[in-house]
Amino acid sequence: MSVYERMLERYAAGHLPWDAELPPPEVMVFVPTLPIGRALDLGCGAGRASIYLARLGWEVDGVDFIPRAIELANERARAAGVSPRFHLGSVTNLDFLSGPYDFALDIGCCHALRGEELQAYHRELLRLLRPGGRYMLFAHLRDDDEPLPEDGPRWADADALNALFQNGFSLDKVAHGMTQVGDSPPWRSAWFWYRRKAATTGQET
Repeated sequence: MSVYERMLERYAAGHLPWDAELPPPEVMVFVPTLPIGRALDLGCGAGRASIYLARLGWEVDGVDFIPRAIELANERARAAGVSPRFHLGSVTNLDFLSGPYDFALDIGCCHALRGEELQAYHRELLRLLRPGGRYMLFAHLRDDDEPLPEDGPRWADADALNALFQNGFSLDKVAHGMTQVGDSPPWRSAWFWYRRKAATTGQET
């Protein structure tokens, strides 16, 4: 079963153990340190981070590939009295969006990508995030000895992520930990804080 099929089933069943009113505390600590601007929420799900950002005054675009997630996000935004824009689409093809964005957030989307999908995701971030813009990523990490399955979860390799994002980004900070969602076993995870390099000099602004 593909990631898309698995997520369709979860939303249809209402089985969303990660869903909460507010985004993770790491987001709520970091975001208030940034100047308010334009934000991109990649894999926005039911909109919790987008709604939080919009309440702080950010202009927000959220993207998810599950129709029910976008429906829920719009319903919750209306109930909260804010108006982030939610888009049904793939994070690997964001032609319907134009930058520049000041901040990009991914809470558990990128870690399901690999190969050309991951390359396309990276290209879109390079295109959309302004020089000096921040990118915050939460990922489930694959153990070093864990085989990459043909089907099922395809968690991130931290070294591979950092190697990819050396092109156009600098890593400001990483925080490793263990995460547990619902009654599932805990798993390795990490938060990454990146900064978009200037396009011409390769230096941060």
